[in-house]
Amino acid sequence: MGSLFAELARQASTNARREVETYAREIPEFRFLDTDPRARGETMEYSVWLRRRTIELSPGNSELTADDLRYIASIGEVRAAAGMSSDSRQRVLRVHTALMLRDIHEATESQRGGDVEELMQVMTWFAPQGDRGIVAYRQGFVTVLRRRLPYVEQVALLARSLLTGDPMATDLAPALGLEVPEFCAVTVIRVPDRPAGDRDLDNEIEALVKTHRVPVVWCPEGGTRGGELIAVTPCADEELRQSPAPVTDLVRDFAEALGRPCAAGTATAPRSDLADALDRARRISAAAPLLPASARPRVHTMPDVFVELAVADVPFVDAWLHTVARRLDSGPDLLVTLDAYYRHDMNRGATATALNIHPRTLDYRLRRVRELTRIDPGSTSGVRTLSSAVTRRLSGAWDRETAT
Repeated sequence: MGSLFAELARQASTNARREVETYAREIPEFRFLDTDPRARGETMEYSVWLRRRTIELSPGNSELTADDLRYIASIGEVRAAAGMSSDSRQRVLRVHTALMLRDIHEATESQRGGDVEELMQVMTWFAPQGDRGIVAYRQGFVTVLRRRLPYVEQVALLARSLLTGDPMATDLAPALGLEVPEFCAVTVIRVPDRPAGDRDLDNEIEALVKTHRVPVVWCPEGGTRGGELIAVTPCADEELRQSPAPVTDLVRDFAEALGRPCAAGTATAPRSDLADALDRARRISAAAPLLPASARPRVHTMPDVFVELAVADVPFVDAWLHTVARRLDSGPDLLVTLDAYYRHDMNRGATATALNIHPRTLDYRLRRVRELTRIDPGSTSGVRTLSSAVTRRLSGAWDRETAT
């Protein structure tokens, strides 16, 4: 055995102890190692074993055996059974990889003038075999989660994994019979605070998951009964990216089950950029109007609310639009009328039908809008101004600002 491998072997126990101490210091879920000697000993044993297998296999570039991978998977199972979170699992893998590389660097530094070939041997081995070990560990972790968690919670975990870029999604999705596409639509359905008497949404969400077969997670808003339903829907081609019909169906079904106004925003992205898509979808949802299920809530995209998103960041313009919207409060039903008018491309017949009123009643309301605001709702400036004011008002944005 060359000098580098001899040095790694000499330092194996010391380096393993440093790794265990780092876990206990930096990962809250591992602080029990300071008070549980048995668990600390088992963690130490596994850490030493990994280092010794690296020293044994890397000189000949030999692969981890099936028994090695089963042992690594069993460690993943043990930690999942102990209740380790997915976030801590990721941190453990990062710490372990970083410290193994540090071990190699320190051993190399202590052997100045040593054989470069030995360093290349261990590094050539480390990358592919380290990846195989991580996959085995992750699969063991997922095996236990599937036994411990109800199906809907597993689906929620898959959704969170996709949105955070957690590689565990690759193992979890096939186990659940769900697709992990390369391009997705992230949809956020915003649900305002609901009355205390309203039932929980667990059954509705479970039915939604089983019907649509897509990763879905409910994120409650702290201190309220409202929150966000987030769905990750596959987009197979450019057409679906522009107008994702599966998203529309999912939003419709959830709105009907909810029975209360909600607002939906969606953004598309490659799987590697879903965190950014979530941020955009959340902003779009916050700007979109709250619509009841009876109005067949639509899925809003960036082009639908880009003006409202821009206005929200310009306080004096937003305040002016708020003033315009308040003038419409005297009614009758002017906000709802304008919303329907613009959603139906200012078609009088379609708007009247949607509102279940006579076209002459619609004409009266539009005249009333002109009288109150001195803005013609059918003019170019009227469309720009009144549609933005209506959308901001119906989104509840100003109500939220008042509440805060």
